[in-house]
Amino acid sequence: MKTNKVVAEISIVPVGTGGTSVSEYVAACIDVLDDVKTVSYRLTPMSTILEGSLEDVLKATRKMHEVPFLKGAARSITTLKIDDRRDKKLSMDGKLKSVQKRKPEVRI
Repeated sequence: MKTNKVVAEISIVPVGTGGTSVSEYVAACIDVLDDVKTVSYRLTPMSTILEGSLEDVLKATRKMHEVPFLKGAARSITTLKIDDRRDKKLSMDGKLKSVQKRKPEVRI
């Protein structure tokens, strides 16, 4: 069976850091993604969108989940949503274009 790409949304929240800012942790997670050449990503204000094979996205998620612990956090809460469509190809751009066809004035 041919493996299609999945589109996933990931959010990693460090807990027990002594502060409220998470940008340091987000930046370190992006460093992980920059090293994973088989997964594309888009940073958004509230999460990061991933695109790649299911296997590669899950491997990247595992590495990113460890980042807060490596930076001294006592706890990490990782939320992952996966869109795995097997009837046709799936991509971040394709999902946006599909909405834009129905609503051309939408800002993307």
